Formats: sequence, structure tokens, C-alpha cells
Amino acid sequence: MNRSTPQRGSSSSRQSSVPSAPDNSTTDPQKDPIHPQPSLGREAEEGGFLNGDGGSPIEDSQTGALLGQDDGNAITPATLTSHLPRQRPHLAAESPKPGDELAPISPELARWIRVRAQDLKLRQSDRQWAVDLVNHLRESLLVFLKNSDEQPYFQSASVLSSGSYYEMVKILNPNEFDMMLKLQSPSRLKMTELDQYHGLFYEVALSRPTRSHIRSFLLDDGLTISASKIISEMHRLVRKFISTYRVPGNSWRWVVNRKRPNSPAVTLSLLEVDNGKQELLSVDVVPALEVPSSQGWPLAARAGPDVDNWLGKKTRRSLTHQTCFFVPKKPPGRSLSEAAKESWRISFSHIEKELIKSHGNKRTCCESSATKCCRKQCFKLLKCLIEGLKQRYPQELDALCSYHGKTAFLHTLSIRAQDSLWTPRQLPACFMHLLRALEGHASSGLLPHFFVPTSNLFAPPTFPRKALVFLIEALEEQRRQGLPLLMPPAPAPPLAVHSHSDSQPQLSPVVQQTPVIQYPVILPPQVVEMKSFEQMFKIVALVVALVYVCYLL
Repeated sequence: MNRSTPQRGSSSSRQSSVPSAPDNSTTDPQKDPIHPQPSLGREAEEGGFLNGDGGSPIEDSQTGALLGQDDGNAITPATLTSHLPRQRPHLAAESPKPGDELAPISPELARWIRVRAQDLKLRQSDRQWAVDLVNHLRESLLVFLKNSDEQPYFQSASVLSSGSYYEMVKILNPNEFDMMLKLQSPSRLKMTELDQYHGLFYEVALSRPTRSHIRSFLLDDGLTISASKIISEMHRLVRKFISTYRVPGNSWRWVVNRKRPNSPAVTLSLLEVDNGKQELLSVDVVPALEVPSSQGWPLAARAGPDVDNWLGKKTRRSLTHQTCFFVPKKPPGRSLSEAAKESWRISFSHIEKELIKSHGNKRTCCESSATKCCRKQCFKLLKCLIEGLKQRYPQELDALCSYHGKTAFLHTLSIRAQDSLWTPRQLPACFMHLLRALEGHASSGLLPHFFVPTSNLFAPPTFPRKALVFLIEALEEQRRQGLPLLMPPAPAPPLAVHSHSDSQPQLSPVVQQTPVIQYPVILPPQVVEMKSFEQMFKIVALVVALVYVCYLL
């Protein structure tokens, strides 16, 4: 979802805090996380990158050499590449090298991490109010589509709930929901991978001509399914539905947001009738083509997610026998080819939800009568930190999103597979491991998609090099300064200064007086009315007591 973030009128006021590419003549290569002029090397060709604990180079599975080291034992900066090899990169955990061990966590930081994790829990009253409204919207939309004669293709659509709320990792407020509107295909689909996008984007076509209702959304060849036609029709139908839909209680109204470029979603915002400026809830409705489970996944994802040591080979096989989806999202950038303009992005959101909900190495982890773990708490803390960075630096980290955190989280779960490594008492240490994992992926410039390992989520142009350099320094600064974005407000200490050269000191990208993230608290009307009633009741009770005392005297 594209959430609103604080916008600045000009970026010039923060130019000094934006990390720039260091000068190769004055920079120590062991300190520079990314070489200013990367060249294709063995780590690019073989897909090597830092391990999940974010520090040590890993061994090349084919040559046995340590990736990221040259013959002189000096660490070579990782190479930024646009793709990964066809074989799955090896992410096996290794013993930390000297100097790579996690720094001891202070008791104060450990205490605050625990407190912050508790603060991120959703309130039951808010959750029930939001879910009731979203469920009513969903059921009403399905009824509308089923009874819509002007577009028969959408009549058989069904909804698959996805996103952070249904994965049970939503933080603070249940104010964002996702609905995947499943659209059936009348025949097998022909999925043609767009070579330059490494397994994420496809041209989707029918295997044979058809006379079914999907004909309205085919291109001139009579086979290729148009992504732009599907999303445009979805917008039109939702607008028509909202024009007649009434929210229960008549105190709020849903509005359809303006179509966002390159977004596969139709976004709805819930506003108060009297005050139509503050968004209370938002819902993303995403049309998705369902690939029959009998057809199998595309070749780039055929091996399935790397969960053998975590959930077992049997679970991986069962996951790969499930269906997958395509959402109408074209690749970023300009001057796209005609095929790219009508392309679809592969989606495994339903399987991501299953992995995060059933996350334990032992199948009973976190069930009501079983041992608990801290996996989800760690992910929530990482999401909170990412959101804080995006709010603090909306322009510099515009490319960063929670999906980068989710991908690093899934890789970390695959490496640190045993439940004993995630006990609740280890929450502070586990979160620091996860933070170092994300920092390690950023430092190496390699974050393989969890289901399509040939795709690097940290590769340009999707994730610009300048933004990646900024992210590396911001994460390092947060860790070094005790996670100020997760801390309560405190008196501002002096600014930290990093010297990239002897003559040109530069300010650190993360200012020490970083404010704590302020999320709007959404109180449902029932809670507001109840609080007002309680206050009035206390006042009346006090008056009655005073009258009674006066009467006795």
C-alpha cells in the first residue's frame, strides 16, 4: 500500500545528511559498504552475499572460495547486479568471523525493545470495529459483482484476504487491509517471462482461443490478456459500486482514491461524513489472475521457497503444488516495450501468509497450549523501524518498503530454523540478528526474492544505488546509536560526524534527535461514546455523594 508520509517542500535543507558515493581515492574499501564503481565479479555471477547475521562473507558453492575476499585477504566490496543466477543462492548460516559478532545489548536497550514490541500489539476494540467494516464492504462488493450484468467476467470473482493484518503482523492500528480479487481463467495460461526482469514479470496469454467473457480483456492477437484493461475495468466497477454503497451507521463513507501509476490496486479510503479529510481505514482491492494448481509455477519459481531446513522438504513440495497469481503491475521505469506495458507480476502473497502464520520448525509453535516464540514480534519491530526511516527520509528512501523487510525476515527464518533460537526471552538478540540480516543484504547489494531467487530486490533501477548507500548508513547508524527510531523522545545529543576523508568531514545520515514515530490512534465510535459516558457517570456519582453527605450533616 502506498501510505502517506511527511513530505518536504524542498530537499535542499537536508543535502548535508544525504550520504554520497565516497571518493575512491580517499575511502578505505573495508569501510565502504558498496564500491563506487562496481564491476561484475565472481560474487555477482555466483550469487554470493553476506549471511543472515549481516557480517561475514560466505563460501562459493562451486569454487570453495570465500566470496567478498581477494587473494590479499582484503574484503572486496559486494557487486551490485540486476539479477541472480538460475540456481538458488546459498544462505547457510556460518560462524561469525572475528569482528562480526553482535555487540552486547545493553539492559536498557533490551528492556525498551521488549516494551516497544508490546506497544505494537493491536487493540481488540479497534480491531473488531475495523474488521466489521471491511468484511461488510467485501461481502457487498462480491454481491455487486455477481449481479453485474454489464461485466460478466467478474461475476465469478472471489476474495482472498492477504496482507499484514491477515498475516497477524500488523502494527499499532488495523488501518490497512488488502483484498485479492481472484479471477478465473477459462483455460491453461501461457506464461512468458520477460527476460530483463528475472522471473518477476510475465506476458500472460491463453493457451487457445476462447469465446468466454474474458474476450473483452484480450489484445488484438486474441490470446494475450491485457493488464491495463483489467485494472481499468476494476476501477470503473468499484467506483460504480461505491456510488451506491452505504456504510453501516451512516457516519462514514468510502471513497475511491485516484489511480496511482504502476499500482495494481484500487484503493479505498474510509472518511467521516462530517470530516472528510482524515483517513480512518484504507483497503486495497487487487485483481489477480489465478494459475490452476495443476499447471504449476513458472520455471523461475519452480524450485519453490528455500524452506527445507526450516519447515521440511514435504512442506516445500506441498507449497509448490498450490496455485500462484498474477497481478496487473508493470515494471518500473520509462520507455517500456509493448509487452512490458501489458505485463503481470507474479504474486505469492497467499503462501507468504501461510509461512508467517505457520512459522515454527515444530508444527505446534505458538499454538494455544504450545511453546511461544518471538519471530512475529521481531518482524513487527523491523516493520516499525522501516516505517520510521521512510517517514524520516521520504525522498531518500522512497524505494524502501516493508516487502524488503519481509523478504529479509523469511530468509532469516530459513537460516535460523530451530524454534530454540527464537524463544521469547531472546527477543532483543533475535531482533538485532534480523536487523543485521537486512543490513547485510543491503551491504552486499543482494536481496534475492524468496520465491524467485533469480530476482534481486536491491538491484537498480528498482532500488537506486544512491538509495541503497543511504539505507546502509541509516541502518548502521540506528544500530550503533541504540535504535533511536524505536525509542521515546529524549534530549538531543550532539550530532555524530563521520569522516570519509581527512579534509572533508560529513554529517551522519541519521540525526540523533530522531523523533519517535507518531501513529494516529483510531478509536471506534463505541469506545469514544463509552468514555464520554463513563466521565458523565463519575460526575453524577460525585454530585450524588456530596448531596448525601450534606443531607447527613
